[in-house]
Amino acid sequence: MALKLHGIPMSTCTTRVLTCLHEKGLDFELVPVNLFAGEHKQPPFLAKNPFGQIPVLEDGDLTLFESRAITAYLAEKYKETGCDLLRHNDLKEAALVKVWLEVESQQYHPAIYQIVYQFFVLPLQGKTADQAIIDVNLEKLGKVLDVYEARLGTTKCLAGDFYSLADLHHLSYTYYFMKTPWASLINSRPNVKAWWDDISSRPAFKKVAEGMTFGEK
Repeated sequence: MALKLHGIPMSTCTTRVLTCLHEKGLDFELVPVNLFAGEHKQPPFLAKNPFGQIPVLEDGDLTLFESRAITAYLAEKYKETGCDLLRHNDLKEAALVKVWLEVESQQYHPAIYQIVYQFFVLPLQGKTADQAIIDVNLEKLGKVLDVYEARLGTTKCLAGDFYSLADLHHLSYTYYFMKTPWASLINSRPNVKAWWDDISSRPAFKKVAEGMTFGEK
């Protein structure tokens, strides 16, 4: 039975999973969810994810939600297929992947999420972005990127000289961030920029990015 992914191509969390699926070269069906009609808050969808959020992955009788958990599952189940995103054959490398997965979710994501949400999502809802919130999080993101700049001066990617799930998890939000007026936070740091240019040019993500029209104005 083919994998089924419930979500939409412009969703950051859906595209996180889509990128992983393409890196693994897996067959899957993307099942669109009509967020504007509130489909994700209706009983049929809530039976799959009681929190009413996308994406949801169905693999036979297994149903998963939370995009980072889904990508970890796919990377583990299909570790022999495509790119080894978790570095299964090297304990130290695998440990470093886990470290930088945590850095993305605990340090990088909270800041960049607020910027993308304020700049893109609120205007779609007819609301005005709060520049004060953006400014605070730009400062936070800059400090995180300073750490990245130092790290990426010694390794090609975050966990080492190899692409991993830790790098993949950065793609969706950074892609939209680069469409904001503050892309210089990435571009002004040469090591970070080289890393971003490298990971965002991978065929799997380029295929996914074709559907990421959310940031176009």
